[in-house]
Amino acid sequence: MPANRPLRRAAAAVATALLTATALLAGTGPAEAALPTPVSTATAKTYLAALPVAAESHASTYDRALFPHWITISGTCNTRETVLKRDGSGVSVDSACAAVSGSWSSVYDGATTTNASSFDIDHLVPLAEAWRSGAWAWSTAQRQAFANDLTRPQLLAVSASSNRSKGDQDPTTWLPQASYRCTYTRAWVQVKYYYGLSVDSAEKSTLTSLLNGC
Repeated sequence: MPANRPLRRAAAAVATALLTATALLAGTGPAEAALPTPVSTATAKTYLAALPVAAESHASTYDRALFPHWITISGTCNTRETVLKRDGSGVSVDSACAAVSGSWSSVYDGATTTNASSFDIDHLVPLAEAWRSGAWAWSTAQRQAFANDLTRPQLLAVSASSNRSKGDQDPTTWLPQASYRCTYTRAWVQVKYYYGLSVDSAEKSTLTSLLNGC
């Protein structure tokens, strides 16, 4: 991968995310309100084969603050609020863009709520996992794009309990409920491929097995 390719991707990600989010918040239609669909299983297998395999590194230097979030997307709405509106049903927000009504269902564990504060916005590929897989070498601009990516299937509104159970684990040690595992695996590979992140050998083995079962 050319040295400047990740940075160009970051700039494109920011621009696309802002356009998509602006349309969503303006309520232009259901297409903008849908969670990005991961690539197909066949494409995910192709992407996985292309991912570099390397041991994770730089874990001791990780700091969540190195991934600026949640950034302002449109008006008073930040990334978290934008995802809550996108992933919920019948969501209404106040003048500060805080969700005051609506309902949400967590794809990780099937939990439901009408209280937005009980749900977290999960980074499907965790920030710490990204750091250990190559983001330690990124610019701040690229880490910000990754942490606020509304274009790839990287951000999800999920129950706080499932998000905290997952933590910064990869699919080798944590997976969502069975009905969402294939989607989760395809999304994981897509995000890592787009951002040029590596997989460790155990992670690749697990992802290969999961995709073969989809």
